[in-house]
Amino acid sequence: MSTSTAGPATRPATGRAAATSPAPSAAPTPDTGAHTPEAAGLIADARRRIDDLDGRIIGLVQERMAVSAVIQRERITSGGRRVNLSREMEILAHYRDQLGKPGTALAMTLLELSRGQI
Repeated sequence: MSTSTAGPATRPATGRAAATSPAPSAAPTPDTGAHTPEAAGLIADARRRIDDLDGRIIGLVQERMAVSAVIQRERITSGGRRVNLSREMEILAHYRDQLGKPGTALAMTLLELSRGQI
């Protein structure tokens, strides 16, 4: 009775550990923190994608800032105020609706970059 209980309990654990867990002595690679070459490769590829996305996001933010400057200039030239608070509230709500509470902070940062602090 003790052999049937110990055998099945031991065998799957050993098989799973060997297939999915790194060897206890495997040290993480310094640049990725991964414990296997496969994981390090996946992480490196994903980081390249993130770097590309970040570059595109920065470019879009810079484009947004330029468009906002045109709007502000035209609004002021026509006798209006530099900032349209109701429009900013719409933007804040849109980002919050799409991204949750952190979206509001992101929108505030974008608005600050685009018009400066008020």
